[in-house]
Amino acid sequence: MNVLRLLVVGTLLHAKQISRSPFEVAIALVVPVVQATLAVHLFRAGGEQHRLLEAAVGAGVMGVWSSVLFGSGGAIQNQRWQGTLEMIMLAPRRPVLVILPITIATGVTGIYALLATLLWGRFLYGIRLDFAHPAAFVVAAVVCVIALGMFGLLLAATFVLMRNANALANTLEYPVWLVSGMLVPITVLPSWTGPLAAVLPTTWGARALREATSGGPVWPSLTICLGISLLCLALGGFALTYVERRARAAATLALA
Repeated sequence: MNVLRLLVVGTLLHAKQISRSPFEVAIALVVPVVQATLAVHLFRAGGEQHRLLEAAVGAGVMGVWSSVLFGSGGAIQNQRWQGTLEMIMLAPRRPVLVILPITIATGVTGIYALLATLLWGRFLYGIRLDFAHPAAFVVAAVVCVIALGMFGLLLAATFVLMRNANALANTLEYPVWLVSGMLVPITVLPSWTGPLAAVLPTTWGARALREATSGGPVWPSLTICLGISLLCLALGGFALTYVERRARAAATLALA
């Protein structure tokens, strides 16, 4: 119960902190709407009017991924700038329990992106929100957010080591959502991208949401997404412990 309380309170605290950042708020308000607009027009130009709802959902998942990626890196960077990163890593709890609420909070705030793209498509473009499996869509959205938060935890170990975490975040945003098939089908990509897509939780989370939207086997994709996210949690915990020990030994946590 103490661990659960730590995660819940930490997630709420960091979600409030993110909501106080004008830059984060501006990005969260503008980027999902722009991505949804581009997605709808691309699908219309391709003569795929029947897939406009899938386009809106895909754009929403892109927004969640961007929120997790930049939010996780930005949160670690902000802790370093404020001089509190050392205190976080020296807390009596394991680093994974202290950093995980940050990454989950970025995923929770990213839910706005999914809601915004759906509402934007409904009221501006008249897209009917006819989900084949409404209940499964809600479950898939929650699991997808948690999975991305755990994936962000795995990336956080690298963010701690880098002086400018946004340098890594900038290189990961578009390749990941492209390989994950959030808008472009994976089948049209080169064959060598298949193994990369298979190990990313974003791939299975986006697939589960798409299948809940158009109709299909949602639960197998959701199970794989959850399994990969738990693996990311385990690897992230191990990596953060290693990074913490390395930074303590070299006394470079505030600089590296």
